[in-house]
Amino acid sequence: MKQQLPALRPAGFFSRFGALLIDALSVIVLECFAAAIAVVLIKIVAFTGLLSVTSFSQLNDLMVHHPVISPILTGYFAIIWISFFAYFWTKSRQTPGMKVFRLIIKNDDNTSITVTQALIRLFTSGFGLSNLLIPFDPEKRGFQDIWAQTHVYKIR
Repeated sequence: MKQQLPALRPAGFFSRFGALLIDALSVIVLECFAAAIAVVLIKIVAFTGLLSVTSFSQLNDLMVHHPVISPILTGYFAIIWISFFAYFWTKSRQTPGMKVFRLIIKNDDNTSITVTQALIRLFTSGFGLSNLLIPFDPEKRGFQDIWAQTHVYKIR
């Protein structure tokens, strides 16, 4: 016996905005843990003498202004942020915020989106501002959905 999919309707602006807030908080918490790991690693490397920190007055000064560490940390935090959304969108079709608001992302043929589509969505989302198009689009798609050819639905 086939399992019947729940009824779906296009997700509206307010449910997407609520999911965005929850996901933003989730990413902030994840980035805080990542920063704590980075601080511990920097302190270990500095303690062993492999890294000279004498020209920096505080650790945060080192993390922001060091010519090698600063770009590495920026990339590290960006990879964590990008991986969060790409993983959840491609594997479970829902981020934690989307689960709370009962939203799901998928292709027209009911398949999960690809990593390429996830990256397109992420880089064209404008940190959520592209969702301002939803009230004006007949299919209730954000700019990122149009570019990535994806749809976000509300599960009834």
